[in-house]
Amino acid sequence: MRFFLGILFLFISLSLKSQVDMKFSNGQKENIISLYSLEKDVRKLNILLISEGISYCVTLVGLNSLWYKDYPRTSFHFINDNGEWNQMDKIGHLTTAYYIGVIGIKAYSWAGLKEKKAIWFGGLSGSIFLSAIEVLDGFSAEWGASSSDFLANTLGSALCISQALLWNNQKIQLKYSYQKSYLADINPEQLGKNVMQNILKDYNGQSYWLSFNLKSLLELKSNFPNWLSLSFGYGAYGMENPYHKPGDPVRGRQYFLSFDIDLNRIKTKSNLLNSALHTFGFIKFPMPTLELKENKVTFHSLYF
Repeated sequence: MRFFLGILFLFISLSLKSQVDMKFSNGQKENIISLYSLEKDVRKLNILLISEGISYCVTLVGLNSLWYKDYPRTSFHFINDNGEWNQMDKIGHLTTAYYIGVIGIKAYSWAGLKEKKAIWFGGLSGSIFLSAIEVLDGFSAEWGASSSDFLANTLGSALCISQALLWNNQKIQLKYSYQKSYLADINPEQLGKNVMQNILKDYNGQSYWLSFNLKSLLELKSNFPNWLSLSFGYGAYGMENPYHKPGDPVRGRQYFLSFDIDLNRIKTKSNLLNSALHTFGFIKFPMPTLELKENKVTFHSLYF
């Protein structure tokens, strides 16, 4: 998918700039410390904006050169692709916008913006960024802008922003998991030619989850594990092509009920290990799972 290249740039830039910090001695007078704090925030904000600007420009220019240049241009237009991939691609847009927003809020808070400004500016980063790529699609004769993609991007940002405003926390998270499908080998042009492409493009093997943190949502007692979540998942299968064609496998949808482990809430004594856990916090943890498929309920002792 085209927007994943842009996501890679944005995630790298936001992760790198959030690590930058400036140290000051404790022996300075209060007014000097305040001045330095202001200068530090300004410098952080400049780092953030420059990094974001470079990421946006490099990504859009790169996509324009690597992806769109071999296809004819046309006037801006919309297409109706709501029936593609049983809407798995739309949920991918939603999830991507959500996580760019989560990282964006942390980045703008790190840069010193007040809470609500950080939430709005950071939370909207995902939908703004992905919508810019959607505009490029709109000027390509091969594709076209998708109103449902715009809507999915907006909903992803809305999920992120609303929780930050209401709870200053992400009690409900979107998660992702993947198991390679046999169709990926049948149609590698559309479903990916290697593992990395399969992870992004093989919608038959993807599952998306809404993961509800039980302790924070239900305000349970302090001895209840704060990392335990309840997850509802959605997936689809039988999609050899975007739209169903004669001879293609029978398409269907599948639904899941499972527990999950919120890696973002696990704290160890190692900062390095904490960073690694939080980096992969968007992945649904393998757990016992109930699956509803073709009106049949199946129990999996472990499902990813």
